[in-house]
Parts: sequence; structure tokens; C-alpha cells
Amino acid sequence: MAKLAVNGGRKVRSKDFPTWPVFDDQEEKAVLKMLNSGKWWRFSYGEGIDWHEPKKGDRSEVALFQEEFAQFMGAKYGIACVNGTGALDMIIRALYIGPGDEVIVPAYTYVAGATCILQSNAVPIFVDIDPDTYNIDPERIEEAITGGTKAIIPCHFGGQVADMDRIMEIAQRHNIFVIEDAAHAHGSEWNGKGAGTFGIAGAFSFQNAKNMTAGEGGIVLTNSYEIAENIESLTWSGRKHGRPWYEFYQLGWNYRMMEFQGAILRVQLKRLEEQNSRRRENAAYLTKLLKEIGGLEPVVIDPKGAKYSVHIFMIRYNPEEFRGLPRAKLLKAVNEEGILAFSGYTHAVTCPVGLPFTFNTCQNRME
Repeated sequence: MAKLAVNGGRKVRSKDFPTWPVFDDQEEKAVLKMLNSGKWWRFSYGEGIDWHEPKKGDRSEVALFQEEFAQFMGAKYGIACVNGTGALDMIIRALYIGPGDEVIVPAYTYVAGATCILQSNAVPIFVDIDPDTYNIDPERIEEAITGGTKAIIPCHFGGQVADMDRIMEIAQRHNIFVIEDAAHAHGSEWNGKGAGTFGIAGAFSFQNAKNMTAGEGGIVLTNSYEIAENIESLTWSGRKHGRPWYEFYQLGWNYRMMEFQGAILRVQLKRLEEQNSRRRENAAYLTKLLKEIGGLEPVVIDPKGAKYSVHIFMIRYNPEEFRGLPRAKLLKAVNEEGILAFSGYTHAVTCPVGLPFTFNTCQNRME
């Protein structure tokens, strides 16, 4: 066996991996066109909620992107915003989830999956994941529901859609909302239906690492006109369609997406399907090879969710198959070979100790 790079041997791979994000002169032309237009924000076109009054002629890039992404994923309405965290915040607010209400979330997720609940003084209830998929375990959801449960936020982690058949069945039986955290799931499907279109609303992120990106950005998808209208208002400082410009009828945010972002994302969307397809092919090939190595288990892909974005390729590590070698040392050795690998989220999603809450805001708080 050749000497390992971590021990001074030659790297397996010395060539750099392709850089991210992927872009070309199409994005450049879109940005320059927007720059030269002088219309750098959506209201330069006098547009409010586009599904109220469709416009003719020149239109906002953000408005066009909303329509195109919603159609691509199979939703009626899209409301673009500043980022995926903001998208989750607004969904919680639009559903009037508030103090003392409980919302079930996976224990393994990005922190925004819990902080969006805390922002409205509601209570995150952490539920464990299925170790085969890293998505929320539906059986644990059932156990966590109480009379105070208002919603479930499954996260389609790594791009594989959670078991939405089971989750929707549980939610409908208990009359609670389903809010999909689809920040990793651009173009992902479950049984032919797009991520973010199963529940009352879904939230996507366009942060720099995502499969399609404008550096930052987010969008809410929904099939409910009332929810779409309310979230649009929350995005625009609480304005209401058809009312005077400086009349604010509810507490909202300035969560608008920039026209430059909308222009870039319209181009990014055009190449998403091909890129996702290539990711799936590469992931299938890598999975086949890794299964020949004991102690490394790629996630299990449900056939209903076979069309997924492969935002993250995840592997479960069993140190017993490597003579007890700690995961940190394995990762160091792999990276020394020129293969990028990391340990994922290394801290539990729990409430910070010492925050001035008047009640224990999180279940299973870790001191």
C-alpha cells in the first residue's frame, strides 16, 4: 500500500476541484443589463403582488423569477425575499404561530429551523432523525405531538425529501401545519411532486453554497392565496395591496430581494436540472464504490425521493471498522489526500444558556 499523504506520502488528488458557484457570461449579461437599466429594485416597475395585477411590457426580474421558480417546483405562488432564514420567519408569522405554541423540528438541522420559531416566542420541540436518511423520523413526530402543537418543520436535509407521505398523514390527522425547510432541495421531488409544495408553505435558500445561488436570497412557495398575500405584505414592511403606499397595516420587515439577485437566479435556474442530474449520477457512482469499504455507509435513498438535488453527499462512519480510529483523524487523512470532506454540523441545535426568556423556551435544553 502506498504511503498515506497524512504520513508524508503523495496525495491521491493534486488537481483542484471545480470552483463554486458555476457561472458564465449569461449571469454577467443579466447583471449588466440590470445595472444599465437603472431599475435596481422591484418597485421601479410599480409592481406590487403580481398575481393581483399582471403587468405588460418591462417587468421586474424578481417578479419574473418568483413565477419561474414556483412553476418549476409546481407551486402556485412564490414570494422572493432576502434569504432562507427570512423565508422561515415569515411563514411562522403568516400562520400566526406565537407565544407558547409548539413547533416540531428535527434535532439535526441548520439553526434557522429553530430560531424562526423562537423569533415569534414559540417553542421548538426537537425530534430525532432517521439515521439512514438524516431526515426527521415520522415515528418520533407522532410521539412529540401535544395539544399545543401547531406545526411541523421537516428539513429536506442534503436535498433528499423527507417522508412526506407519512408526515402529511400525521399532520392532517392532528390538524397541524406542515412547513417545509427546503433550503437544500432545489429541484428535488418526492413521488413526482416538488419539494416545498406539500405543506402550507415551503422555504428555499439561495445562499452561496446552494445548488443555485445569487450569493444570498430566499423564496417562499405556497398554494394558498391568503398565505402568499400575507407573506408578500410581511416582506414589504406590512403594506397591503390596494392601500396607500405609506399605510402599514401589520408589523413587517424589509425582506425584499434585490433585482440583481433576481436576474442572476433566473439564469441559475436554467442550468439547475442538468446540474442536479449530474450530481445524482456522480453520487450513485460514489455510493457504489464506498459500499465496497466496510465502515462507510452512504445515506439510504428512498425510491420515492430518487430525484433529489444531492446538495450534500453524506456518509455514516463506524470507527469499529477502522480499529477505533476517531472520525477527526479519518477526516484529516482524507483531506490530506486532496479530497474535501467535513464533519457537518458539529453542535446540537439547542437554546443558548442565559437568554432572558421568561420560560424554558426549548424542550430538551442542554446546559
